[in-house]
Amino acid sequence: MTDFKNKVAVITGGNSGIGYATANQLIKQGAQVIITGRRKDAIQKAALELNAIGFIADQSNVKDIVQLASEIAKQYRKIDLLLINAGITKFSPIEFAEETMFDEVMNVNFKGAYFTLSKFIPLLNENASVVLLSSTSASISPPNASEYAASKAALNAVMKIAAVELASQKVRVNAVSPGPVATEIMEKIGLKQDLEEQLLSTIPLSRMGKPEEVAKLITFLLSEDASFITGAEYLVDGGQSV
Repeated sequence: MTDFKNKVAVITGGNSGIGYATANQLIKQGAQVIITGRRKDAIQKAALELNAIGFIADQSNVKDIVQLASEIAKQYRKIDLLLINAGITKFSPIEFAEETMFDEVMNVNFKGAYFTLSKFIPLLNENASVVLLSSTSASISPPNASEYAASKAALNAVMKIAAVELASQKVRVNAVSPGPVATEIMEKIGLKQDLEEQLLSTIPLSRMGKPEEVAKLITFLLSEDASFITGAEYLVDGGQSV
């Protein structure tokens, strides 16, 4: 088991799903973990359950990101691990796309993730590790998910450039792209039984993933065991993208 003692980690969107599962694993392995989210009650509850530190911040708001980075710099000076995980999923055919939905998805998934990375770079210790949570949607071109898929494809492009730019600082940057995972977000988008069966038919392993399964890969990439890995995207999708 990797030892994260004396490591400080920041996880955006850490109050549920993959972010929560990753926080739990890091804390169990000795890390001090800061989780962020925009819902005060959810962050407080998760922080108490995990024994983490909670900060309220909306990733779609650059002012919030700047304030978050400033507060963490004051309290912790530097961090070692960064998981940019917060994201939303919305669906619409391209023909009926609305600007408000487009902006909402891009502001959280791409713009917010981009500026979180940007504003936290000065806080990263040498040999720090960054993981961006992407999605297999960037690879498999699912109907009605053009905005979501585009936001994640853009994130993958930024990940590779960041890996090159930060290599001289010995900072590694990678992406993890889950397929369908049984998380709170699936409930929010109203996944019904017939849709779930249709979704499962696209997955060779015939089941949804678990947050803990994705968290294990993220934890590995954040660890020193992955010290020669940067600029890489890892698919965790039960074979859906094959």
